[in-house]
Amino acid sequence: MLSSLKFSKNPSKSPPPHHLLHLLTKTPSLKLTKQTHTQSPTLFNSMDTYSYNTLINTYAKHNLYHECFTLFNNMCHSIHSPDEFTFSILANISGDTGHFFAGKWVHGKSVKHGFVAADVVLTNSLMLMYGKCDRTKDARKLFDEMPQRSIASWNIMLGMYVNGECSFSDSEVWEYVKRMLMEGRKINEFTLSNLLPLCGKRFGRFDYGRELHWYIVRKMNLDVDSGVHLNCCLIDMYSRRSKVSLARFVFDQMRFRNIFAWTAMMNGYLRNGAPEETVRLFREMRRASEVEPNEVLVLTLLPACNLTAGLLGVQQTHGLSVKKGFVNHTSLCNSLIDMYSKNGLLTSARKVFDHDCRSKDAISWSCMISACGLHGNGHEAVTLYDKMVTSGIKPDAISVVGVLSACSKSGLVEKGLDVYSKAVTVFGLDPTVEMCSCVVDLLGRSGRLDEALTFIKSMRLEPGPSVWGALVSGCVDPAHYETKVLGYKSLIEIEPENASNYVSLSNVYATSRRWDYVADIRRVMKERNLSKVPGCSWITVNSRTHSFLVADKAHPACDKIYEILSELVLVMKRP
Repeated sequence: MLSSLKFSKNPSKSPPPHHLLHLLTKTPSLKLTKQTHTQSPTLFNSMDTYSYNTLINTYAKHNLYHECFTLFNNMCHSIHSPDEFTFSILANISGDTGHFFAGKWVHGKSVKHGFVAADVVLTNSLMLMYGKCDRTKDARKLFDEMPQRSIASWNIMLGMYVNGECSFSDSEVWEYVKRMLMEGRKINEFTLSNLLPLCGKRFGRFDYGRELHWYIVRKMNLDVDSGVHLNCCLIDMYSRRSKVSLARFVFDQMRFRNIFAWTAMMNGYLRNGAPEETVRLFREMRRASEVEPNEVLVLTLLPACNLTAGLLGVQQTHGLSVKKGFVNHTSLCNSLIDMYSKNGLLTSARKVFDHDCRSKDAISWSCMISACGLHGNGHEAVTLYDKMVTSGIKPDAISVVGVLSACSKSGLVEKGLDVYSKAVTVFGLDPTVEMCSCVVDLLGRSGRLDEALTFIKSMRLEPGPSVWGALVSGCVDPAHYETKVLGYKSLIEIEPENASNYVSLSNVYATSRRWDYVADIRRVMKERNLSKVPGCSWITVNSRTHSFLVADKAHPACDKIYEILSELVLVMKRP
């Protein structure tokens, strides 16, 4: 959005009077320090407003934000006053650093100097600052008070909505667009790039999206870069609305395709359940263009290769990332850890975590903790969790669920309860349904069903199917009959259309020879026209998926399959 802002005012058009200032501005690699503007008092005493602005802007480009405000303070004590450009730079700095109070101070100073109402660019910068500091109400108030708005002003407000920073409804957004058009402002590429994602949302206005596509084709005279960007937005919009053929049409019509265009189309195929097409398009890119894959493209390719070729596809994609030199990127390492663990190679996942993932974030730790739990290494999951906390990373709900699940599978009851207690009391996490389900499962597996039931009753959240399901899973002893009945009745109340719960409760009654209750449940199922969906399993062999139902004889090799199953049953029954 910053690229849409044009600094139109420059009060002093005279060139910088000093060679040193020119050198600082034109040499990006030159390291500026806090002492730069204090080493030559004579030099900086003779600076004008333009020179101050240039130097402040140079400090900002080198991320020396404190020095920018120090120089601004010196400027205020000189004979030269700051102008709109000065305040715009400081507002952008405050937004980039997320420093709301500094931005508020800049706003107050600019009002005191009488610039806000008169200068559109400065007001736009302040709106951006408020948006980046999560103060969208202040940004909207500034917008509503503007006597004159540029197209950039409208784009800033629309961008806040698209990025989830502003609490607009979809109807309000389109009303903003209508108001913008009524003010005589024409839609530009920035406006379109904000509006197209709204049309791609599940309940977005797809008809508006098609109209915007028509507008782009018929009315917009775009350069190469803008054309590629908007075509990527169109591909994404059509893909999100399951119109992947239209997305491919847009892709095929593009005269120039960069890495973002290829990635958008590959991601569209993956989102619509066509991983084979994702891999095929990647191969086409490698054959037909000189575009080199980047980290984002590999992140799209990785799950597609996993779905089409399994572990071999993951290993090949991993090799590609090593060859291209971005295997150390954190997001890619996180995906590799997840893929390797789900394909049964915990050792490979751990190698990526220990050696490749040099900058570990909360997701990295959560992936590795969950991987250990998935493979039954509860003690290792707990050790990793403790290391994560020691390293200063605050656990989130995902990491807590991962370690609780690992403790449940490994029988580490007391450790799991301690993790849950500290997550809520020490780290201030709000308990989620998933966390509560893990605690109930933890207690249920260890036979402490009374404690599990007490925990459910004390929950601040409404217990969902996963919570009651965890409870009934722990009821393996016939003495837990009443608890099991309570669990299934609760599940039926929550999921009245789920036939499995009725069948399970019926089986519980049948085990206790309460045939009248069994008959009542069967009658209710018949009245509600419920029937249990048979279980289904599948396996992929040579890129072909074979599915099997209970007592299924539709497969052409069913005789051989049942023969092998009979042999396996005999082996399992051997002492």
